[in-house]
Amino acid sequence: MSIFGTYSRWNINAIQRRYRSMLSIRGVSKSFGALRALKEVSFDIEKNRVHGIIGPNGSGKTTLFNCITGHLVPEGGTIQLESDTLTGLKPHVIAGMGVRRTFQGGKLVSNLTVLENVMAGSYSFRSRDLLDIFLRLPFRRSVIERQIEEAAREALALVGMEKDADRWAVDLVWAERQFVQIARALVSKPKIVLLDEPNSGMGSQETELVEDVIRRIGEMGITVVVISHDVKMLMNLSDWVTVLNFGETIAAGVPEDIQKNPKVLEAYLGAE
Repeated sequence: MSIFGTYSRWNINAIQRRYRSMLSIRGVSKSFGALRALKEVSFDIEKNRVHGIIGPNGSGKTTLFNCITGHLVPEGGTIQLESDTLTGLKPHVIAGMGVRRTFQGGKLVSNLTVLENVMAGSYSFRSRDLLDIFLRLPFRRSVIERQIEEAAREALALVGMEKDADRWAVDLVWAERQFVQIARALVSKPKIVLLDEPNSGMGSQETELVEDVIRRIGEMGITVVVISHDVKMLMNLSDWVTVLNFGETIAAGVPEDIQKNPKVLEAYLGAE
């Protein structure tokens, strides 16, 4: 049996229709001392697709996410969001431009509630929003606060945690923390969301819930990029897959082509 599991066939005609590039990565390189984590990586992430990124441990997947979101600055190459260059910008600026992400570690603020953690993902204030906050009476909630709470509750409903809004983050189990992270990434209705190992540490039933959430995000018109060690899940979910190995792109294509690509099989199973 293939290590990639069963590929759920999507409408190939729909996959192959013309898309406009949402994110363009060109010649991106990053080193840590003598270790070259990314070596002139180039590919496009097309609008309205679920784009999977796979590769063995140490292949540069999370490093690439960190370069896209400004947590690391690449030594070479460019990253462009539609017509805007992201390279060298600070993480909060990139987030404000519509690029949101989750982290492998399930990062939440433990002494805040679930709702407050999700609301914290919305911090792109306009000047009139700040004026509303500063001029309001102490006992009156601002318009922007009410809007953020409403958006946060909608995001929690999307991931199936609307009933957990008032729980403390410290009390959540691992899978719940991952779902709250996804909701936090969605609260500001981003252009593109980057999910780093969203089903890490989950069983098969929880993974099915993650798949369902990701599909619903795509249906909202948000471009989704997913890193996962669960190759079977990505084969089922993705419209397009990019494969990294030792910091280089070794393959790209629709899932059914990737699962039988000799370079990909060698990267995962080793040469015979």
